[in-house]
Amino acid sequence: MSTIHVNIVSAEESIFDGEAAMVFAPAEMGEVGIMPQHAPLLTKLKPGQVRVRAEDGTEEIFFVTGGLLEVQPTVVSVLADTLLRARELDAEAANEAKERAEAMLSGEQGEIDLEKARAELVQAEAQLRMINELRGERRGS
Repeated sequence: MSTIHVNIVSAEESIFDGEAAMVFAPAEMGEVGIMPQHAPLLTKLKPGQVRVRAEDGTEEIFFVTGGLLEVQPTVVSVLADTLLRARELDAEAANEAKERAEAMLSGEQGEIDLEKARAELVQAEAQLRMINELRGERRGS
């Protein structure tokens, strides 16, 4: 089986640099699956999970808040705004962020930046969906 080289980085650090059989990412227009020799692609990422599947079928999972995905036939680069390993996600913190964003959007907190509040809500909901999926819970948001 052939592999594709994967680099996953944020402004703070490089979190993954290695080979994969397949990569899944939350592209702006929907989830994409990337295999070796994929056609070139450049797209924005939305909040969600990036999964890197090794040749043996194991997966490493990361959460991105957004960024860019660049695909070349032999290299996938994820340039994330912010990124965490799945095990670093905190359900309590994500719930608190969701509640804050909902309160801001409902007008309970005075003057607000609607775009920022909506982005925070989308990120918190994406984190909670990922946490629930990892726990084996399939709930709607």
